[in-house]
Amino acid sequence: MKLTCTKENLSKALSLVSGAAGKNINLPILSNILFKVDSQKAELISTNLELAIVVNLRSVIESPGSFTVPAKTLTDFVNLLSDDKVDLEQTENELVIKCGKSSTKIKGSSAEEFPVIPTIEGETGFLIEAELLKKGLSQVTPAIAKNDIRPELSGVYFGFNQGAEKSLVMAATDSYRLAEKHLKLTQGDAQFRIIVPNHTAHEIGRILAFGETGEEKGARILIGENQIALHFGNVQLISRLVDGQYPDYTQIIPKEFKTTALFSTNHMTKEIKAASLFTTTGVNAINFEVRAGEGVVKITSMSTQTGEYASEIAAEVTGDDGAILLNHRYLLDGLNNLGTESTVMKLVNGDSPCIFAPEGDDSYLYIVMPIRK
Repeated sequence: MKLTCTKENLSKALSLVSGAAGKNINLPILSNILFKVDSQKAELISTNLELAIVVNLRSVIESPGSFTVPAKTLTDFVNLLSDDKVDLEQTENELVIKCGKSSTKIKGSSAEEFPVIPTIEGETGFLIEAELLKKGLSQVTPAIAKNDIRPELSGVYFGFNQGAEKSLVMAATDSYRLAEKHLKLTQGDAQFRIIVPNHTAHEIGRILAFGETGEEKGARILIGENQIALHFGNVQLISRLVDGQYPDYTQIIPKEFKTTALFSTNHMTKEIKAASLFTTTGVNAINFEVRAGEGVVKITSMSTQTGEYASEIAAEVTGDDGAILLNHRYLLDGLNNLGTESTVMKLVNGDSPCIFAPEGDDSYLYIVMPIRK
């Protein structure tokens, strides 16, 4: 195996593919990246058996072959190289890397030990604008459950064409908060309900972020038997899906509200951060009072260790006065992903879920469950 490429192309390919590589005591080969080179193309491949990433490396191929190299060692080393052309050549159980006046040998392993990457058969395809999918994932992933007590909540719900045609609904919840995003599909009419694992959802977002400066606008999603694949530019991701059925989360979304407040997202974020300094660790409770007559939202918090905090911000309030106790960590996760200057807060009462949404955008909502007094 022998090929030549630029340091920029190699570094980017390694960054993309390294997301699926990691330490595995039982299978050390999984911490390696596979170079799979034939006369037509050079591919970099990584997998953790649940998720696989394949990247086409733009290069000049002199001789084909396959070889695996430790992902972290190779990535860290390549990032230190000068911006020049890089020559890669396998000699027995080593990968020889030449760049400029430097020459390095990294010990690797035979490609025969590397797992076979599955392909999706009988797949159904969808096309979606990459930037929309990336933003949507960043808005819902903070609400994914961080433990596996309920496996179906440890991923993102993807609902294809459930209701509106050419649409994708993504949702995530950990039972304390819920995020839901509606997106428009460019192509694809089939109906599917799947659960995408947490790690896979984050890797999809990371891959799409790498393509921001490129010309590729569309991301293709393929659904097979308990599998999902993403094709974007020179990258392919294949992952298993979470078994099970996602709960009907729509039942907890209130249909009617007694109080609505519109306020500055940035101003509210700063006030919540200040109030969070005076909350009890673990509870993270901040009290919100919406006062219709005064046109303000009052924010208060109290801690026996650090003291008390009280402030208020101007708001356009419609409906009745309202009050609710909410977790500041959950609130900040939601507000940081709204992407608008103003936020709409909707209340029923202090015991019902509270909705936050970007002003003028009904495609996204973020729900926080109240802390019981």
